[in-house]
Amino acid sequence: MQATLMSDGEFKDWYFWPEEMFEHEIVGPFYFREDKEGMACAFRAADKHMNAGGVVHGGCLMSFADFSLFAIAQPYMDTDSYGVTVAFTSEFLSGPVAGDYIEARGEVLRAGGSLIFVRGLITGNGKPVLNFSGTIKRIRPK
Repeated sequence: MQATLMSDGEFKDWYFWPEEMFEHEIVGPFYFREDKEGMACAFRAADKHMNAGGVVHGGCLMSFADFSLFAIAQPYMDTDSYGVTVAFTSEFLSGPVAGDYIEARGEVLRAGGSLIFVRGLITGNGKPVLNFSGTIKRIRPK
């Protein structure tokens, strides 16, 4: 899947996947880029991301974690393949609020023939929010 570079705004020079409308237009927008520390994924928490308790909805955080699995694993994906999440776990650590800068970082633990194992941590303004791990299955088109 081809990523698109943002040309303006807070996330100028960050990438997103325009084909992933759920992640970009509905629950996001979510962005990613590589920097000196590795792959970074981010979004700015807005009112639309809040639950009734005034913190970012857990479903939003889990969606962002799933997005981050694929961004972190991107260097291990073939250009002619795509992936699906086959396993995902997470633990909520705290609740970020509107205006917080939400970031995910992580690592690929193992990339085999068809499975990629990833783990990561989401922070809100630098404070741990959610830890996650997941497994991606690479699918090669026939």
